[in-house]
Amino acid sequence: MSAETISMSGPVKGELVRSIDWRGAFWVASGVPALVLFSIGGIAGTVGNIAFAIWAVSMLMGFVQSFTYAEIAGLFPNKSGGASVYGAAAWLKYGKFIAPLSVWCNWYAWTPVLSLGSVIAAGYILGIVEQAPAAEAIAAKIAEAAAAGTTMDEAAATAALMPIHNALNDLFFGIQIPFTEAVVTLSFNTTFFIGAVLMLIAFAIQHRGILGTAKVQTVVGLVIVITLFVVGVVPFLNGNFNSDNFSPFVPLAVPYAPEAGSWNVAGWTLVLAGMFIAAWSTYGFETAICYTSEFKNPGTDTFKAIFYSGLLCLVLFILVPITFQGYLGLNGMLETGIVDGSGVANAMAMMVGGGAVVNKIFVILMIASLLLIIITAMAGSSRTLYQGSVDGWLPKFLGHVNHNGAPTGAMWTDLGVNLVLLAIAATDATSYFFILAVSNCGYIIFNFLNLNSGWIHRIDNGHIKRPYKAPTVVLAIGTLLAFVNAVFMGAGAKIWNPYALWCGIGFAAVIIPVFWFRHYVTDKGKFPHRMLEDLGIRDIGHLGEKKAGVLPYLTLGAGVIVVLVSNAIFTLE
Repeated sequence: MSAETISMSGPVKGELVRSIDWRGAFWVASGVPALVLFSIGGIAGTVGNIAFAIWAVSMLMGFVQSFTYAEIAGLFPNKSGGASVYGAAAWLKYGKFIAPLSVWCNWYAWTPVLSLGSVIAAGYILGIVEQAPAAEAIAAKIAEAAAAGTTMDEAAATAALMPIHNALNDLFFGIQIPFTEAVVTLSFNTTFFIGAVLMLIAFAIQHRGILGTAKVQTVVGLVIVITLFVVGVVPFLNGNFNSDNFSPFVPLAVPYAPEAGSWNVAGWTLVLAGMFIAAWSTYGFETAICYTSEFKNPGTDTFKAIFYSGLLCLVLFILVPITFQGYLGLNGMLETGIVDGSGVANAMAMMVGGGAVVNKIFVILMIASLLLIIITAMAGSSRTLYQGSVDGWLPKFLGHVNHNGAPTGAMWTDLGVNLVLLAIAATDATSYFFILAVSNCGYIIFNFLNLNSGWIHRIDNGHIKRPYKAPTVVLAIGTLLAFVNAVFMGAGAKIWNPYALWCGIGFAAVIIPVFWFRHYVTDKGKFPHRMLEDLGIRDIGHLGEKKAGVLPYLTLGAGVIVVLVSNAIFTLE
């Protein structure tokens, strides 16, 4: 069935609805530039003066990689869920358990955006409701306690003066991570409950279907994109940009300390750690192709959606970190409020020369931008779960769609998982970056599999018409970048948390029993007949010749070796 025929057909009960063009997907994905707010402080605190270069190089890598994703997405006009679904089809004939790994890793990379974004937004909302006390108020509280015959330090005095922030801080418990000494704490504090409300708002907007979501995103996205452009341009014009803040061009000696390091093994380890965590944000615009089966004309809309989303991110992910660093300098970027994200809105307001009123406006815009990316993440990750269910990778209940064409089974799953992640992330900045690092291990695994799926599809499915075909040299560069990303994960994940790499790999392995149950128990060892219809394969039991031979297996082995070797070589000691 051609894309043109598909675009003219009406909605089918129980399936997603073709109701948007590439502009709708562009605006749904317009929340991606707000991902810079998630880790701009963490990366600056880890690498120092080279932070702007980390963002620029990472964004350029993401843009090059997107051309591979644009090609493989064009092969599947009837699928939703993004590049991981399209890439999984390439790996299927080389191993039933390899293919679903791509879908699973992409989902658990994207879904924490809901909880992490909610934590930051909740912090800003709490800041509006109850501002941090001034030094004089803290000193007066300590003096008051002393007069009453009790001893109170600065932290206790601050907590006493912020009752709303600390109203529920005693509601927590710890969970031991198997095979490690790490304990994850679940905190059901004020931040948790505010964050939960924000996720429910995102859910309610999503419930209306992709067309309604796109309409909301268009309005909010336009405001946020304009705001980020203002932040990226105004400092050059009002004198709030200092070029001296970019030298010396060396990484830090140790994270979160202003001492300059050098380009030795320790320095490069920090650089790779920065590249590792930046990838989670800068590659994210590939979510624009999560909606292929909801495009009116997937043959042309798919490429346009990812290409123009990439151009937007290319500008903002390079421009904003440059002006951010040009204004704050090294010491400013290492301040606690910048590293943990709570002071980013205030810094941006000061960058454009605003006072108290402008600061409050920026806080409101920051909350809106975070809600935008939460909606973007739920839209993309839920469709990954949905298509994974339809294709026989994941449990059947994830394939449920409501009367608006929204994948509500997957959306409820996203919400439930993220309530748990929210309880972890709400504890402190360490827990926040632990979740971020673990989820990004999944994202790197997904990218590795999908960048290599490009050449596998070329070999095995070269006869299938492609609405867009990436230049071969670009496809080859993408394959090389897959291994570069593997280095980032092997060397960089442990800098954010010593257990992040192994927890990330462990969580990736969860797909093995999940897929085994769906495939061998629920489906009796058979895949859905429509699974590969876009490739002209009607009999899913006969996938055809493995034209790539042993190359996919050699690629997987080489990827594992690169991760382990880079983990052993790059260290801060």
